[in-house]
Amino acid sequence: MHSALLVVDVQHDFCPGGALAVPGGDTIIPVVNALLRKFPLSVLTQDWHPPMHCSFASSRGMAAFSLDTSTNPPSVLWPDHCVAGTQGAEFHHSLETWHAALILRKGMRKELDSYSAFFENDGVTPTGLGGWLAERGIRHVLVCGLATDYCVRATALDACRLGLAVSIITDAVRAVDASPGDGVRALEAMRAAGCRLVTSVEILEGA
Repeated sequence: MHSALLVVDVQHDFCPGGALAVPGGDTIIPVVNALLRKFPLSVLTQDWHPPMHCSFASSRGMAAFSLDTSTNPPSVLWPDHCVAGTQGAEFHHSLETWHAALILRKGMRKELDSYSAFFENDGVTPTGLGGWLAERGIRHVLVCGLATDYCVRATALDACRLGLAVSIITDAVRAVDASPGDGVRALEAMRAAGCRLVTSVEILEGA
């Protein structure tokens, strides 16, 4: 087996009703579950933040969605979300988590955020996923989940940087779209980096 499925952050706080809801985030779950049933090797990532995490606007005394200019490049400060041990941090109750071979928690360091499943946001600190996949002979990852314009994009670009072939399952991702069109621009950036854009139908039918 040379392919693995990466399911990014399908958690309550990123779905409607959550603290940082992605529009339509829960609508991808039936497709993601079908993909999980198909792939013997799959990984679920899970944002898992301590209180007062550096990505929280509240930790800086600023409004949600402000820019933190102390980082280079400036980073978005989010509402408190996916706090470790809370209901919001749990996987969505409809997600068939039992299919996963690995659950990877990220963003656990108070002063260092992590969008990508492969590296922390400093771009150099590995999560260990790259080595885990390499040990299993994985050369191709299929990426789906939330959100297209942040954690999916970062995961896909880092996978390309590590020399993996990458497919983005376009009907199994959704975007925050804080600025209209962010999701489309993220898909184009991933395509430009060498990612293949595919649909779940192509994958589930064996294309």
